Amino acid sequence: MTGNPTDAHEPGTLRPGGRTARVRAAVLDAAGDVLAEHGFDRLDLGDIARRADVGKTTVYRRWGSPTGLVADLLDQMAQESLPRTETGTLHGDLTANAHLVQRTLADPRQGPLFHAVIAAAACDPRTASALAHFYEVRVAEWAPCVEQAVKRGELPRGTDPSEVIRAVSAPLYYRLLTTATAPTEADATRSVRATVAAAVAGAYAF
Repeated sequence: MTGNPTDAHEPGTLRPGGRTARVRAAVLDAAGDVLAEHGFDRLDLGDIARRADVGKTTVYRRWGSPTGLVADLLDQMAQESLPRTETGTLHGDLTANAHLVQRTLADPRQGPLFHAVIAAAACDPRTASALAHFYEVRVAEWAPCVEQAVKRGELPRGTDPSEVIRAVSAPLYYRLLTTATAPTEADATRSVRATVAAAVAGAYAF
């Protein structure tokens, strides 16, 4: 690629390493703080530039809008999330997944951040698209554990791996959004137990 290193880039395509990477990290960290503390409505590019100690023009040029910031933040979060755990059993793998989600939603910064992004996605199409992509990446990361369970004979053939992974996480997000309280380890354990029972019974086989 040719051109000046300070040329504008699409969110999520900034070059790794050097000043560009440091600017991106500082801006996205500041955006995450604002989302966690105040919600999407308070996400102002000028304020983010001040918090990140970055020129306002740089922030406007590279991200363009609060939704551009959120899209890039979600892309970063998807790529930096912990990789899938392999335990050798469906129950063990799904338990690892559920407890990862539970710890994330119970985190004092990550929980409010997700709550704010989900709320914003309900009324902003670009944020909704970015959030959908985030979950596509994470579901794809964990789906192989269900595929392996089918090969081992733990689950019926035709079981939809993506639906099983979503079924594990859904009750945890539901608790966060409908009760304003973080899911507990017991909630994660219960979700796994219910999902495994349903999957073994063929509920996700199509």
